[in-house]
Amino acid sequence: MLISIITVVLNGTRYIEDAIKSVLSQSYPGIEYIVVDGGSTDGTLEIINKYVKDISKFISEPDKGLYDAMNKGIELASGEIIGFLNCDDVYADSGIIKKVIDSFKENKIDGCYGDLIYVNRSLKKTIRYWKSGVYSKDAFKKGWMVPHPTLFLSKAVYLKYGTYRIDFKISADYELMLRLIEKNRILLYYIPIVFVKMRIGGKSSIGIKNLIIKSYEDKKAWRVNNLKTPFFLSVKKPVRKISQFYKK
Repeated sequence: MLISIITVVLNGTRYIEDAIKSVLSQSYPGIEYIVVDGGSTDGTLEIINKYVKDISKFISEPDKGLYDAMNKGIELASGEIIGFLNCDDVYADSGIIKKVIDSFKENKIDGCYGDLIYVNRSLKKTIRYWKSGVYSKDAFKKGWMVPHPTLFLSKAVYLKYGTYRIDFKISADYELMLRLIEKNRILLYYIPIVFVKMRIGGKSSIGIKNLIIKSYEDKKAWRVNNLKTPFFLSVKKPVRKISQFYKK
C-alpha cells in the first residue's frame, strides 16, 4: 500500500531538514515523499537538494498560499493514503507510518488520526498535549476537532469531497475536517498515541490579528457547509485547549 507524505515549505531553512529526516527515517518502505516549495529564497532549496534523490516528487514555484500548495501536493500524490507533515514538525518516532498503514489494512476506514504534542523549538520540552479522543456525532459543536497534522485520509476522500478551499487564509484545514467529518461522516479510526511533535508558534496561533481571522473563518466554515453555527463556538474551541497544557 503506497502512502504519500506531503511537506509544504516556504523559506524554512531553520527546520526543514528535521522534517525531511523524520519522513525518510520511517520504517515503512512504501512512502512517496512529496515536497512542495513556494519559491524559497533563503537557502531552503539547497537543503532540499541534499536529499533530492530520496524525495519522490519535488516542485518549487510560486503559489497562492499554504492551502494552494497543499492542494498541489494532493494533485501530485499517487498514494492510496495521503498525509501532511509541516516543514517545522517531526513524527514522534520511526514507526508512525507503519501504524497508519496497519490501521487502514485492518479496518474499513476513510482515514485515521492520533494525538499531537506541542513542543519547544529544540523538541525537548512538551508544552501542550493534544489528546484527540474518539470522534462522536456532533463533537465539532462542542469545540472538538482532529489535530490536522495527525490526520491521514484516503485519496478517494479528496476526490469525492474536494480539497482545501484557498479562500480561507488560516482555517482551511478546519473547514476541510468539518466538511468531511461532521457533515459527510467519513469513517475515521483513532490511534491513541502521539503521531506528531509540533513546534509552538504556528501560523494560526500567532498574533491578535490572526486569532480574529481564525475566529471569523471558523464560523464561515459552518456557513459554507450549510451547517448551523454553534453558539459560543469562538469560546468552546479555546476552552477545550486549557486541559491540554502541561499534560504528560
